[in-house]
Amino acid sequence: MASVSTLRAALLVSFSVLLTLLLGFGLPALLNSVMRMFGLPESSVTECIVVLYLVFVLSVATPRISRGFVEVNGKAVFITGCDGGFGHALAKHLHSLGFTVFAGCLLKDEGGEGAKELEEFHSDRMKVVQLDVRSEEQVNQAVEYVQENLQNSERGLWAVVNNAGVSTFGEVEFTSLDTYKQVSEVNLWGTIRVTKAVLPLIRRAKGRVVNMVSLYGRMGNVMRSAYCVSKYGLEAFSDCLRYEMKTWGVKVSIIEPGNFIMATGIMTREFVASETNKLWNEAPASVKEDYGKAHFEHHMAQMRSFCNSGSKDVGPVLDDITDAIMSKRPYTRYNSTEPHWWIRAQLMTHLPAAISDLLYF
Repeated sequence: MASVSTLRAALLVSFSVLLTLLLGFGLPALLNSVMRMFGLPESSVTECIVVLYLVFVLSVATPRISRGFVEVNGKAVFITGCDGGFGHALAKHLHSLGFTVFAGCLLKDEGGEGAKELEEFHSDRMKVVQLDVRSEEQVNQAVEYVQENLQNSERGLWAVVNNAGVSTFGEVEFTSLDTYKQVSEVNLWGTIRVTKAVLPLIRRAKGRVVNMVSLYGRMGNVMRSAYCVSKYGLEAFSDCLRYEMKTWGVKVSIIEPGNFIMATGIMTREFVASETNKLWNEAPASVKEDYGKAHFEHHMAQMRSFCNSGSKDVGPVLDDITDAIMSKRPYTRYNSTEPHWWIRAQLMTHLPAAISDLLYF
């Protein structure tokens, strides 16, 4: 029997051959049928392929087309999760563009380094506020602080960026129900809690809601069920909110980063090591017996290697968030990711599951 890697390679080659045949014969025949239907001259196979690739290049490889930008002009933005990672970098970036930034930090009251660094700006446009998105009391206090410190409260709050989040890993039978609840409490319920609290201010400004999700909000993966559950829910919440806010002129955008673990430090080898021991020690005896230590260690080794992967540059994510905040016509979804992750997401969300499962699992 062929090994998994050999089988996967054979499937990818077979898929490429099938795609080539479809491009070479199926699409030209379909396009020629359409041309005849409208009484237009038929195109050659070569012309069809050239046009197809030209459209692909224009839609994927060209720079983003400007749709016009709003003026900063005293606008304010509220960002959650500014202790580090995307949120910390975004707070500094938007401040440099002239926005008033309300930076929510989990560890402000504990003297966290991220909060200290932002406070050292000593700027009336950089305001750091204590914020644990799991606490309704802290959320309400933070929003009250934002409202009291807006330059013009009648204009409202221009944007909220729901960035606070946590990550985790573990196969379903090794992941406790408490872990599912804890991850969703931050990634999903924290976003909902903050959004509901600030929506009156956002509606007043006809502003923006920007939710940090993930490509794992559109496709699942082994070892990531708790994380994916929270992100799938956040995708649904964002879509529903976008439909409802259209009446008010509020734009809702979703940011779907790929692998930026190296850039954000959201999952370190130390974290994986501690969680590995916890997962094994707390698993039911029957689960440990059925799976075996070798199987478990194999997946843990994959997670450790995953910690050293991904992009180190948060620039593409910051550019997408900035566009969602400043563009007159922001996109619904921004895919801030490497090409291979983008291709994987397209294949897993558009191909029949039977084919995508064989390609990736």
